[in-house]
Amino acid sequence: MADTTNGAVDGAPRRRGITVPESAALTLFLALEVIFFSLNSPYFLTWANWVNIFTAMSIAGILAAGGTILLIGGQFDLSVGSGMAFVALMFAIAAESFGVGPGIAVAVLTGLGIGVINGFFVTVVGVNPLITTLGTLAIFRGLTLSIGGASSVRVTGFDWAIQRPFLDIPLSTMLFVAVAVVVGLLLARTVYGRTIYAIGANETAARLVGIRTRRTIFTAFLISGLCMALTGMVSASQLGSTSGTTGVGLELAVVTAIILGGTTLKGGVGSMFGTVLGLLIVGVLNNGLTLMNVNSTWQQVAAGTLLILAVSFDQVRQRFIKG
Repeated sequence: MADTTNGAVDGAPRRRGITVPESAALTLFLALEVIFFSLNSPYFLTWANWVNIFTAMSIAGILAAGGTILLIGGQFDLSVGSGMAFVALMFAIAAESFGVGPGIAVAVLTGLGIGVINGFFVTVVGVNPLITTLGTLAIFRGLTLSIGGASSVRVTGFDWAIQRPFLDIPLSTMLFVAVAVVVGLLLARTVYGRTIYAIGANETAARLVGIRTRRTIFTAFLISGLCMALTGMVSASQLGSTSGTTGVGLELAVVTAIILGGTTLKGGVGSMFGTVLGLLIVGVLNNGLTLMNVNSTWQQVAAGTLLILAVSFDQVRQRFIKG
């Protein structure tokens, strides 16, 4: 997947004639992680463990696909975790009452509805996307807890995500790979992708040259909502149930992976390939710490530290490019 960046050729920022691939540091860090954890656990390099890593990152990965488009366009969506939980709840209720088919339709419409709400307030009303999605994060988490109650809502007859038809790889992982490829091609090979980069780099200039910035950003929020619909159904299928705590903390994992993968907070720079690298770094870290029997609370500390380091790296990279 090609990477489109400001001041770069083939995804490599230039300074004083020296080419520095953006993915080089990420690849090196990932390699160091692999070496470290393989030396500390005999199970780390097994095929079954790597399948577990990709399975664990599939939900965050699908959400990160939509989030990458938005952040390249200079937008945020922090409602992905609670939106996914609300979709899963609506699917479970509809599937129980009307069947799986109507439940899928309800899930897709619910996810798109969340995208419409976020996109409307950002592009039509003009509310800051951070404020908008923080608000909808609270709204949909509250609705999920209010409607679903304190207990889990079971989902029966919908276990497709845990099926392993090829090389012991779950369908949920295959779906994540498919979404990543589609979004990567969308960003690198289509007019819409070039438009998103242009808006993120300079929205005013993009508007002056005739780009319909509001429509493009609104569409990006719809894509994010569709990703919530997919992950809501994946989560319900994997667990066989859903609850009010489904998806809690996913926002942190998604944002960390996107920024770590090279998508700048200022917009206009990034790629799906970089986001996948970021997801792998986070996934390998969590998996390796689990194999080393590190307490989950310390894993949260590691995730928070990684987010701060990712943002710091983003700032340093921007200074390097401008220099």
